Amino acid sequence: MSKITVTLPDNSQRKVEIGTTPGDIALSIGEGLFRNSIAAKINGNIVDLKKSITEDSIVQILTTRDPESHEILLHSTAHLLAMAVKELYPEAKIAIGPALSDRFYYDIDFPKFLSEEDLPEIEAKMKELAKSNFNVERQELTQKEALDKFSELDESYKMEIISELSSDEIITAYSQGEFIDLCRGPHIPSTGKLKYFKLLSTAGAYWRGDESNKMLQRIYGTAWFDKKDLKNFLFQIEEAKKRDHRKLGKQLKLFHFDEEVGPGLPLWLPNGTIIVDELEELAKKTEHKAGYKRVRTPHLTKGELYERSGHLSHYKDSMYPAMEMDGFDYYVKPMNCPHHHKIYAAEPRSYRDLPLRLAEYGTCYRYEKSGQLFGLMRVRSMQMNDAHIYCTEEQFKDEFIAVCNMYMYYFEIFGIEKYQMRLSLHNKEGLGKKYVNEPELWLKTESAVREALIQGKFNFVEVPGEAAFYGPKIDVQVWSAIGREFTLATNQVDFAVPGKFDLTFTNSKGEDEIPLCIHRAPLSTHERFVGFLIEHFGGDFPLWLAPVQVIIIPISEKYFEYAQRVYNSLYDNEIRVDFDRRAEKVGAKIRDAELMKIPVMLIVGEKEQNSDTVSVRRKHQGDLGAISLEQLTIELSEEISNKDKGKRYDQSER
Repeated sequence: MSKITVTLPDNSQRKVEIGTTPGDIALSIGEGLFRNSIAAKINGNIVDLKKSITEDSIVQILTTRDPESHEILLHSTAHLLAMAVKELYPEAKIAIGPALSDRFYYDIDFPKFLSEEDLPEIEAKMKELAKSNFNVERQELTQKEALDKFSELDESYKMEIISELSSDEIITAYSQGEFIDLCRGPHIPSTGKLKYFKLLSTAGAYWRGDESNKMLQRIYGTAWFDKKDLKNFLFQIEEAKKRDHRKLGKQLKLFHFDEEVGPGLPLWLPNGTIIVDELEELAKKTEHKAGYKRVRTPHLTKGELYERSGHLSHYKDSMYPAMEMDGFDYYVKPMNCPHHHKIYAAEPRSYRDLPLRLAEYGTCYRYEKSGQLFGLMRVRSMQMNDAHIYCTEEQFKDEFIAVCNMYMYYFEIFGIEKYQMRLSLHNKEGLGKKYVNEPELWLKTESAVREALIQGKFNFVEVPGEAAFYGPKIDVQVWSAIGREFTLATNQVDFAVPGKFDLTFTNSKGEDEIPLCIHRAPLSTHERFVGFLIEHFGGDFPLWLAPVQVIIIPISEKYFEYAQRVYNSLYDNEIRVDFDRRAEKVGAKIRDAELMKIPVMLIVGEKEQNSDTVSVRRKHQGDLGAISLEQLTIELSEEISNKDKGKRYDQSER
């Protein structure tokens, strides 16, 4: 039998028989590698360990340590879940069960309503089936064979999926024991490798996300290769529940939703408004030092503006319906971009005027579907930390790097230690439909963005097919203090729309040129960013951001007059202070202050009144002893003003 050459990751080569599998290669290298093998890559494509190799190939064995293996584990565990459900509920019909970043789910049509109390029984059955160590086998079927197979099993959802495929397409399915599921794969070689998993919750989900279809029941779960990783993940989930911004937002009196106002339209309460104002003040100072000019634009405009920009053709489904007035359609604005373009066009521009950086805290409105609304994270009314930078091609790279450096500055202030920038690119198939039909400009602009990210030494990955319709963009992913991932901000390049608005500047030769435009929102919307910060800090905001920074707790009513003097002194020094006048015991007042996550508590009684001091108690630190009011004011004021630990962002850091 003729042989082929297999090249391994260390560039070593082996001559093997045609039909050798990656599993055979792993075993020939060592039993330890074989035991830890999950799947393989053949010429960059992820395949099962049992895939036959038929030509000279580059082969990499994927073990439990490779990131690609976790997705395979999750999807394989979803199949195990479906198998267990079919054992317990033979009449159930399975729909789809994909892997997510750290968990999986399966949508199932159950013969009964499923509650979370039913999950332990299903999980126990999964463990029983996993221990049986069924081999997982891949099958290739024609459309007719697949329809016959799943018709025999009375799996109507699978049959619907199969019927929509091309009649000449080879369809793959995976079986384990007597269970079979439609799937592209790859999968783990046997169920015995599924050891550390947990079912998490249930939810409702319409078949294919269409509200006109039947409501199915979704089961979420997670799976890991190591028991410690599973334990850490479950700990993070419990922490996330405690830090849920919706729960803490209510407890700390930050924001409110009211049905008479409308879903997705948050009302900022006084405490929440303080946080928003502090963030806006921080951004204004930062942008002022970076050379931005502030503008304001109206909340609505004629539809023809959005027709010109292209937003109506691309985003109309996410916009509120038109209002007819004086023979014109008006829309509440979903974004600030077209208005800023009009401000740029309001007067002639020279190359000497560029870069021109226009910033605004404009309120925008988008009609998100009711099922997608989620606290502050997905709303219909949002305050945008928005700006547009108009620059020459030569200035572009420096401007783009400066925007990314501003992100890094904010990350330091808010203690964000892990981030990743996702460079979203176009694909050729979408030109003229999903994307502006300018193939050369796409490649040129994407190359410029890539070079800027490399030059700035930013952590980034490239994602094809997710660009904005007018140019490539950066989506900024951040991780909270407990390891939860959030999409926070964006930085987009627009090479098309300025031309649609006839935006020009006179270059050094006296000729008209079209500027490039950078859209950026480092602090996202206030709604999303505050939601992130609530969960990131668990409601324990740093002193400068806390709605109430100090609360004064007198031991008894006899010391109210002195407590009022302390209050007035702090208030006059612009420290946010409260005064607990309730007829409660001191211990109860301290507990309530801690529940409201107030950073500093000042206890005042006879000793403090006689010595003109206050006794300081800091959350998470306990009693810190007595200090003079004057010294306390100096220390608190310094801590508040030095929120950025002394670091200052200015134009020179570009």
